[in-house]
Amino acid sequence: MSTTTGTIPAVRTARTRPATPSRRIAARHVAVRPVPAPVSRPGAVQAPAAPARPGADRISGIGGREAGIRRDPLRIAARLSPLLGLGLSIALVVWGLDAGVLRSLTNLQAFIDSLGAWGPLAFFVVSAASVVFPIVPGGLLVIAGPVLFGAVEGTVLNYLAVCSGSLLNFLIARHVGLGLIQRMFRPRTVEKLLGWTRSAHFTRAFALAIALPVAPDDLLCYIAGTTRMRWRTYVAIILLCKPWALIAYGLGVSALLLRFLPW
Repeated sequence: MSTTTGTIPAVRTARTRPATPSRRIAARHVAVRPVPAPVSRPGAVQAPAAPARPGADRISGIGGREAGIRRDPLRIAARLSPLLGLGLSIALVVWGLDAGVLRSLTNLQAFIDSLGAWGPLAFFVVSAASVVFPIVPGGLLVIAGPVLFGAVEGTVLNYLAVCSGSLLNFLIARHVGLGLIQRMFRPRTVEKLLGWTRSAHFTRAFALAIALPVAPDDLLCYIAGTTRMRWRTYVAIILLCKPWALIAYGLGVSALLLRFLPW
């Protein structure tokens, strides 16, 4: 049995026509349809636009908040008030020297006696106000009390004025809150003292700080008003611990001044 093999027909493949130049140009220049802009519907909330330049978002971010803090009128007044009080003190000293009131201690005490009851009253108001708002440095007024009114009467006036201002600080902080304190004082100092309030021994530390003449009493009184300290506890600490600081600082420094000043 013989087998015969035939020729296998060749399979033709269709040739692909090369792209003509016209088709290439058409493929390159495909028309891109523009995306229509979103139509804003009435009442629809639109997303805020991106900042136009680098750093523009700082205005509404941290930089804007810092700019608002710097432009706060109360903060500016609190920072400029010591300079204002210093300027008033210098003006009073110049006036006193020119009028002869500060030429000697006898002349100064005679001038205070000539004011009658208005002299102690004015000193009480200014001293209490300086505790609430630092117009005049409270340390200067504590020293001036014994010099102007004598050791006993000056110390009593200091005690009444400083205690009244300290009690008022607590009430202001209790009703207003921490926001006012952060505007009046430096935020770093406020945050540092707020760390004390987280301690279980804050009441003891507060009493010790009030008794010593080195702590920032005015700010501490404000800070105490933001805690859970009771009113009667605060009053007891102020009335019992304030005299020691006033005696140590007021009488001690005033005695040194009277000893070394050429009066």
